[in-house]
Amino acid sequence: MRVRVEHLDQPFGLGERRPRLSWQPPADQIAYELRLDDGTTTGRVESRDNVLVPWPGRDLTSRERRDVRVRVWTDHGVTPWSDPTELEAGLLTSADWHAQWISPDETGAGGDWRPAYQLRGRWEVEGPVVRARLYATAYGIYELTLNGLRVGDLELTPGFTEYGRRTQVQAYDVTGLLRRGRNDIEALLADGWYRGQVGMPRSRDQFGDRTALLAQLHADHPGGRTTILGTGPGWLSAPSPILMADLIEGQTEDRRHPRPQWTPVAGAGHRFDHLVASPAPPVRAIREIRPTRLPNGVFDLGENINGRVRVTVPPGADLTLTHAEALAPDGTVTTDHLRPADVPFIDRELTAGQVDTVRTAAAGVFEPRFTTHGFRYVQVTGEVGDLTGVVVHTDLRRTGTFVCDDERLNRLHAAAERSFLGNACDIPTDCPTRERAGWTGDWQIFCPTATFLYDVAGFTTKWLRDLSAGQWDNGVIGNMAPMPPAERSGFLAHLNGSAGWGDAIVLVPWEIYQEYGDQELLAEMWPAMTRWLAFADRTDPAIRFHWGEWLVPGEDIKDFAAFAATDKSDVALAYHAHTCAIAARIAALLGHPGEQAHYLELSHAARDAWRTAFITSEGKVHPDTQANLVRALTFNLLPEPLRQPTADRLATLIRENGTHLATGFLATPSLLPALATHGHVDLAYDLLFQNTAPSWLTMIDRGATTMWERWDGIDADGIPHDSLNHYSKGAVISFLHRYTAGLQRLTPTWRHFRVHPHPTPAVTRAEATHDSPHGQITVTWTEESLEVTVPPGCTAEVILPSGKTYDVGPGTHAL
Repeated sequence: MRVRVEHLDQPFGLGERRPRLSWQPPADQIAYELRLDDGTTTGRVESRDNVLVPWPGRDLTSRERRDVRVRVWTDHGVTPWSDPTELEAGLLTSADWHAQWISPDETGAGGDWRPAYQLRGRWEVEGPVVRARLYATAYGIYELTLNGLRVGDLELTPGFTEYGRRTQVQAYDVTGLLRRGRNDIEALLADGWYRGQVGMPRSRDQFGDRTALLAQLHADHPGGRTTILGTGPGWLSAPSPILMADLIEGQTEDRRHPRPQWTPVAGAGHRFDHLVASPAPPVRAIREIRPTRLPNGVFDLGENINGRVRVTVPPGADLTLTHAEALAPDGTVTTDHLRPADVPFIDRELTAGQVDTVRTAAAGVFEPRFTTHGFRYVQVTGEVGDLTGVVVHTDLRRTGTFVCDDERLNRLHAAAERSFLGNACDIPTDCPTRERAGWTGDWQIFCPTATFLYDVAGFTTKWLRDLSAGQWDNGVIGNMAPMPPAERSGFLAHLNGSAGWGDAIVLVPWEIYQEYGDQELLAEMWPAMTRWLAFADRTDPAIRFHWGEWLVPGEDIKDFAAFAATDKSDVALAYHAHTCAIAARIAALLGHPGEQAHYLELSHAARDAWRTAFITSEGKVHPDTQANLVRALTFNLLPEPLRQPTADRLATLIRENGTHLATGFLATPSLLPALATHGHVDLAYDLLFQNTAPSWLTMIDRGATTMWERWDGIDADGIPHDSLNHYSKGAVISFLHRYTAGLQRLTPTWRHFRVHPHPTPAVTRAEATHDSPHGQITVTWTEESLEVTVPPGCTAEVILPSGKTYDVGPGTHAL
C-alpha cells in the first residue's frame, strides 16, 4: 500500500497547497488514518474513502517537503503504516520569483527560420549544499545544462499551454550537479509551440514573437541558509549551431560554425502570476527501437511512432533525414499525403516537414531534441553509422490490458494503443505530423477508452485547464486546446463552436470523474461548462457551423463551403440534449439543485425538438443513416417503444451496406456497443471482423501499426491518404474491453462494475485487467470457465453467457 498524491506518482514541484491523497487498501477498508512527518494525524476516520482524500495538515508553503503515511482498518484488523510517500511543493506564489525573464539578442536575425539560441550564466555558490532545486520555464522550448551535464530527462519543456494564462514551470533536483564555488549554467532555447508552426494554417509567432527564459536556483545550506540565484543581468546569448528547430518542419544543425559571439541578453518584462505547475506526468524519451535497414537508405522502425532518431555521424558528415509514415512504390519514403491542403488565405507554401539535417566537422552523435516527428520510416541521405529510433510521449502509467486468442484483434488493440501514445505529447494531439493540435472532438470520443488503458487524470486535467482558459467571451469552446490565436480570426473563426467538439468541456470532465472520482475538477470546470451550454442554447443549431459526423466513408468534402452550409442540426440537437443531461447530473453532485432542474429542462427541450424534427409520424428516424441511429440509441433520444425498432433498422442499414459501417468521427465509438446492447452482438462482431474496406481490420491487413484518419488511409493501390496516426477510430477497442472481455464500470471509480463477456466463435478466450483506484480488476474467460478478481471495497455483477447472474464481492471467483 502506497499513498499517491493528486494524480502523480512522483509528487515533486507540486502546485497544490492542499494536495489530495489516494491509496489502494489491501482489504475492505472500514476506517483510515493519515499521518504527516510533523506528527499531524487525522486520527481514525470511519470511512471507506481512499480516493482523493483531503489533505490532513496545514497548507503547504513554497518548496516545503513532507512525508505522508496511511494505515487502514479492515475486518482483519489494522494494517501497518505504509512506507512514507515524499512530496515537495514548487514555487507557489509570484513573490517567490527573484529571477528575471531574459530573451536572446536577436540583432540581425532574419530569414524564414530562426536558430535556437544559447544562453549562458554563471552562479557562485559559497559553502556546502544539502539540497538544490532549479525551477525553470520558457516561452519556447528549453533545455538546461549545469556544469556541462544535462538537467533532468524531461522533453519539450515547458510544454504547450495557453501561454498568456498558463505557463508551466518545471522543478529539478540538481543537488548532485551543483558544486561549491563557480557553477556554469547554460540553456538552449528554441521556438517550440510558442512561436513555431502550429494549427491548421501553420502560422508562426502566434503566442509571441520573442522567446524568453526564466530559471531560478535555490541552494539550501546546513543551518537553514538558502542561496537564491537566477536569470538576469550578466547573462549572455548567442546563436547556436541549431539553425532551425520547428516542431513540424524539423531541426537543422550545422556544427561547422565558428565559436559563437556572445552578447548580453535582453530583458523580457513578462509576468509571474500565470506560472503554474503541471498536474500531468512529463514528456520523456520512453523507449528505443532498433530498426531494419532497407534499400534506398531507408530505415524501418516496424511501427509508427512519435519521436526522433539518434544517429552516429562520421567526420565531415552532411546528413538529411526525412521521416515518413509510408513508402512510395519505388521503396523510398513519401510524405505527399501529409502536405496540408491548399488554403486560400495562406500566402506561403506549406510542406510536409519532418526533415532533420546535420553537417559536422568532427564525428559525433546527432539527436534532435527540439522537434519530434510522426514516422515509421526514415530515409537518410549521406553516410550514417548507427541509427536508433527514440519514442517520445507523456510518461503515462498503464492501467489496463487486453488480449484474446484472435491475433488480428490483438494487433488492432496494439495499433489503437500505439496511436494514442503517439498523440499523447503534453496534450492529446490529433496527429503527430501536420497540425499536432489538441482537437477537442478527438479527445472527447477517445477519453473513455484511454481511461481504461492509462492513468490520464493529470494529463487530462492539464488539457482541460487550457481548454477553459481559452474559452471565448461568448462561451464558445474552441476546436483546439491550447487554442492557436490564428484559429480565432478570419475564415477559421466561424469553424469553432461545433457540437461534439465544444461539448468536450462537459463530457471529458465527466469521464474523469467517473473513472477517478475527481469531483473538484467538475467544480473547477463548471463555470466554463455553463458558458458553453448557454452559447449552444441561444444559437440556432441549423445555422451554426458544425463538423457533423465528419469523414463518413465516401463523403466528399472537397467543396468545403457546401459542406459547411449543410444543416447538421440532427447532430447538434442530439449533443445538446445529451450534454445538458450530463450537466444536470454534475449540478446535482455539486449541490446546485436550481441548475440541475434548469439543465434537465434544457435536455428535455432539446430531446423533444430532436424528436419533432427527426422522428416521423410513423416512428421512423431520419436522416436514415447509421450515425444518426447510433446517436439516437446512445443518447437516449427515443421513446422506449422505438428503441428496438431503431436498433433493428440500424442492423438492416449495415446489412444493406454489405455489412460495412458508414459512420465517421463521432458515432463510430458507439456503433458496436449500440448493436450489442440491443440484441445484435453477432452483427457487431461481423463488423469488427470485416476485412474489406471500410473496416478496422482492413487497416491492420494493409499494414497499419497506428489508426488512420480516414478509413482509406492506405487505399487498395497502396497509396497513403492523410494522417496514418489519428487515434480517434481506435476507440473501437473499448468494445473489446466492455463486451468481449466484459468489463463495464457501473459506478464512479469502479466501486460497482459488471462482468458480462460476449463470446463469439472467432474468440474463445479473452483476458483483461484494469487497475482501478481501489485495486486491480481481472477477468479471464474461456469457453469452459470464467474467473474474475474484485478489488477490496468493490462489488461486481457477473453475467455468464448462459444468462446466469452472480453478485460477488472482493476476491477471486471462479464461475
